[in-house]
Amino acid sequence: MIDALTAAIGVTALALAAWCGFAAYRDEPTKDWHFIGMAVVSLLGVVQLIVGLVQLGGGQTPRDGTAIFVAYLVGAAACVPATGFLSLSERTRWGSATVAAGAVVLAVLEVRLFDIWGGGHA
Repeated sequence: MIDALTAAIGVTALALAAWCGFAAYRDEPTKDWHFIGMAVVSLLGVVQLIVGLVQLGGGQTPRDGTAIFVAYLVGAAACVPATGFLSLSERTRWGSATVAAGAVVLAVLEVRLFDIWGGGHA
């Protein structure tokens, strides 16, 4: 996996979590700007999914197993879009809180993906 991409997704996910968490604190629902942020983070997740699958197709293997790696890749790519859709049905502060929680989950998934791939070990 590309360590820089994994780190970028983790950092942008935490930034999104802070932004949406602040909106929830201010008693605001998700707004258009939040959805732009979700789109950026989601796009990075899709890029990571594609890169991971290409690397698997090229013969590289994760240290902790291909099936679990692919499951985490798919989960990471779907995490923020799923919470974004949920926030559309909950147009209160709890929609923002849901996206913030999903973004934190994504950051944790990124740490786990890094570990499953090999975590910098040769």
